[in-house]
Amino acid sequence: MQTRGKVPPERVEKIMDQIEKYIMTRLYKYVFCPETTDDEKKDLAIQKRIRALRWVTPQMLCVPVNEDIPEVSDMVVKAITDIIEMDSKRVPRDKLACITKCSKHIFNAIKITKNEPASADDFLPTLIYIVLKGNPRLQSNIQYITRFCNPSRLMTGEDGYYFTNLCCAVAFIEKLDAQSLNLSQEDFDRYMSGQTSPRKQEAESWSPDACLGVKQMYKNLDLLSQLNERQERIMNEAKKLEKDLIDWTDGIAREVQDIVEKYPLEIKPPNQPLAAIDSENVENDKLPPPLQPQVYAG
Repeated sequence: MQTRGKVPPERVEKIMDQIEKYIMTRLYKYVFCPETTDDEKKDLAIQKRIRALRWVTPQMLCVPVNEDIPEVSDMVVKAITDIIEMDSKRVPRDKLACITKCSKHIFNAIKITKNEPASADDFLPTLIYIVLKGNPRLQSNIQYITRFCNPSRLMTGEDGYYFTNLCCAVAFIEKLDAQSLNLSQEDFDRYMSGQTSPRKQEAESWSPDACLGVKQMYKNLDLLSQLNERQERIMNEAKKLEKDLIDWTDGIAREVQDIVEKYPLEIKPPNQPLAAIDSENVENDKLPPPLQPQVYAG
């Protein structure tokens, strides 16, 4: 189109977007998270990792966002919604648009909190915090965008910038350790194992101007966290009980087999029944003759 039709680059870009939309909508169920890749396995791994990091607070990440401000808390909720909504889109460009909208809400939240434009140093920690809170389906969507999105869109413009930052956030979460959060290794291990968690902000310590919806959201998140910990403990105990039952059954079977091999059961043929004394069996010929009554003279 550019060489023969001399179509302007802007027009070519729009046409490419429409072609991409048509093709990828038709092929989505075949090319998104295909069985020939390990995308789903990576999804489960990163989601499990994020669940284990649910105790991370904004202060640990140096997030310059004050969620006590109602407008800021609304921006945070919208950013979380946008990053989760990415998984429902089929076109790579639409998935990128969700990442861009999420990022713009983050920039607005930082700007309102600091009363000045946000910097890149402020943006990335906040994006990491949003990803930890939302726990979206990451690896499949990132790989899908990388494989099928218009390369020029990923290499230039704000879409490419925000997508690169999302990839950096995922890489940071995968390698996050005690040093990254300025914690001791002992505290980090205890938090990761669920033995304890950082002291959460109590309802009484909230600012009077804090949004009631935000308070309820954190209360619900805390409750969900406790329920999740309880469920994980129950699942671990159930798996342990199942393993113990299998081991016990196998042990009993081995012991029975050892006893059978050590003391084999010999079944002897039954003895022939004794013939009745008054029967006409010919084998009774060797018996002594019966006693005859005798009369004695008195």
